Amino acid sequence: MSQPRYGIWIPVYGNCGAMNHPHEPRDASYTRAKQLIQLAERYGFTTTLIAEHIINPRNQELDQLETWTTAAALAQATKSIEIIAAVKPLLFHPVVLAKMALNIDAISGGRFAINLVSAWFMPELQKSGIPFLPHDERYHYSDEWIEVVKALWSGERVNFQGDYFQITDLCLRPRPIAQPHPRVYLGGESDAAKNLAMQAADVFFLNGRPLEVVRETIADVRKRKRTKPLPLQFAMSAFVIARPTEAEAQAEYEYLLELTKQDDRTELLKGVEPEVVMFKNMAKYPGVGSNGGTAAGLVGSYDTVAARIADFVGVGIDTFMLQFQPFAPEMQRFSQEVMPRVRSLELVA
Repeated sequence: MSQPRYGIWIPVYGNCGAMNHPHEPRDASYTRAKQLIQLAERYGFTTTLIAEHIINPRNQELDQLETWTTAAALAQATKSIEIIAAVKPLLFHPVVLAKMALNIDAISGGRFAINLVSAWFMPELQKSGIPFLPHDERYHYSDEWIEVVKALWSGERVNFQGDYFQITDLCLRPRPIAQPHPRVYLGGESDAAKNLAMQAADVFFLNGRPLEVVRETIADVRKRKRTKPLPLQFAMSAFVIARPTEAEAQAEYEYLLELTKQDDRTELLKGVEPEVVMFKNMAKYPGVGSNGGTAAGLVGSYDTVAARIADFVGVGIDTFMLQFQPFAPEMQRFSQEVMPRVRSLELVA
């Protein structure tokens, strides 16, 4: 098994852990995103994810970084790192999105990918006057949407008649640099999400969970029908707290957890669509960070965190999308202390 890929979440909401940290002012600016991704590239990280929201789901009065303009700018500001932009199909017509993606693919020299998210935060759509479809219908919509996008990425003339989209004799240029097309990531914890991933995605994106839960999830996904020739790959989100000793790591975890408890999550939880499986599952694993955060257990000594990463590689995870706080110094610590330890381990998948 080759070494895993490491990526970072761009802090589009301001921070990835506690919203208010004494050593990390809340900052959702493009300037900060650029600084962090350039540091990540320097530290050996090879991918990054930019989540998508129109308004900040934690509080509408807080700043929220816009995904697609940021992705285009970061493509120009970087040299080697993969840039993944999340997209909610209900917000973009597939023709418009396909063209935007082709342009960022060109700017980046083939380093661009998308993360297909079928939406879970109702207010940003409802306030915009965009119908929020029922859960399974959103996935039917997403299925048709990504079919149109990938057809347009092929460079062929597209004629498509579906339930939601009708495309007539349309061809987009230039063709993508990434072949056969920009990589498609897709996450979700419902059967509808897992089925769509097997049909349409290159990488299935898991929220952070304990090892056995991740093992079971991967097995569940793999048993479904796959319509693409290449096998589905797996990525996982996690919040990292690594220190020289277990005691130091645990103390930092308790400190961040107390800070996190001070965050007001009322607006976010009120806005979650009731059928979204992700939030039902995340409630089982309280901790620090979003999308599972510390539930993956990457909290401990440098050796412990490296060994746990190796364990996840062993069950099929090949990409780790990571969060830190304070972001820059903890990302550097991970690069200097944990990455070399993982490289020294014999990884078996």
